[in-house]
Amino acid sequence: MTKILLKSATLVNEGKEFVSDVLIEGKRIIKIASSILVDGIVEEINCEGLHLLPGCIDDQVHFREPGLTHKATIQTESRAAVAGGITSFMEMPNTVPNTLTQELLEAKYQRASEVSPANYSFFMGASNDNYEEVMRTNIENVCGVKIFMGSSTGNMLVDNTSTLEHLFANVPMLIATHCEDEGTIRTNLEIYKEKYGEDIPMSAHPLIRSAEACYISSSKAVDLAKKNNTRLHILHISSGIETALFRNDIPLEQKRITAEACIHHLWFSAADYTEKGAWIKWNPAVKTEVDRAQIWEALLDNRIDVIATDHAPHTIEEKQQKYLQAPSGGPLVQHALLAMLDASANGKIPLVRVVEKMAHAVAICFQVKDRGFIREGYFADLVLVNLNRKTTITKESLLSQCAWSPFEGTTFSASIEKTFVNGQLVFDEGKLTGVQSGERLLFNR
Repeated sequence: MTKILLKSATLVNEGKEFVSDVLIEGKRIIKIASSILVDGIVEEINCEGLHLLPGCIDDQVHFREPGLTHKATIQTESRAAVAGGITSFMEMPNTVPNTLTQELLEAKYQRASEVSPANYSFFMGASNDNYEEVMRTNIENVCGVKIFMGSSTGNMLVDNTSTLEHLFANVPMLIATHCEDEGTIRTNLEIYKEKYGEDIPMSAHPLIRSAEACYISSSKAVDLAKKNNTRLHILHISSGIETALFRNDIPLEQKRITAEACIHHLWFSAADYTEKGAWIKWNPAVKTEVDRAQIWEALLDNRIDVIATDHAPHTIEEKQQKYLQAPSGGPLVQHALLAMLDASANGKIPLVRVVEKMAHAVAICFQVKDRGFIREGYFADLVLVNLNRKTTITKESLLSQCAWSPFEGTTFSASIEKTFVNGQLVFDEGKLTGVQSGERLLFNR
């Protein structure tokens, strides 16, 4: 069995930074010590000056397969993910067809097993009329159930009150929600159509998909969860007012209601629509600088628990359309960790907390088995980063199929040097190795 010895790396793990060796055998970490001597054949990698992090776990991506493969595929986007230090992903059900049956869900798992260099899990989708299918979901090998309480595609908007009550009362696993109130958004949109016709400016997006729309829906989800003791996870918090819905007075392991912040809501603000336009059009919308500051505050004081990407690629041609036609979403998995390392270098967040929010806390929230930490016996999902080597994002460096990024032209302060998935090197100094070692995530439930 192959052994890999990582020598003299600076580990960033469980709130500490320290220099150590790490020995990998097969898929797992078998020893962590200040100095490790190994008998027999071993591949030794000198990690002096490099920081070793647990691989990031992204709990919200849209990889577009099946049905939307002109935008992206599981293969292309998982490759971009490992190039960015994301070793595990959880993918959403609003593909075509929507993932509303167990058979369609398992088809995704089968496809990922054939092509993904990253570990994978897929959410089961809920609709107004597939309750029985939802209840067949295996809590040990599926990350959760996704409920669109707004901004849905296909048949996935769950707006029937009795259905919501039934799901929140009875689903025995984590429910993840997209929260925007459709009635409020429709009313706002009509106002801007009346004012601008077909030429609504992109800067109106956070006014149409407003903080009020988010809060109405998020507070409804929280109320339902409190009433039913549901394990609720609210995705992509985008407004400051929503942060008051969450608590930080108990350990994460004890929380029944958790929340996620996304890279774009931490990095961009409404001031960026002038330059970026549709390239930063997401649902929920990137909002004001005040909202961004309040999301950061909630992230740092643990009202918001995890950082994700909501990676959702569209083609360049689609994004170049006018406001009403340009779809929401964009590619982020390749640069999410780089963005957070940059934020750390600029003093916005300690490095140990980047690791906490992008690896440890995600593993705790979802009860991921044997991942998310650098521990003996855990899977060797690891990323080596160089905090002193800059990375400039060029079009030629992009791995997402859509071939654009809102970060094009940005120079980050760090670089991703190597990524290991299940003990195998999948990304090495700017290049994919071609190794496909991703596995289905399992959960301690």
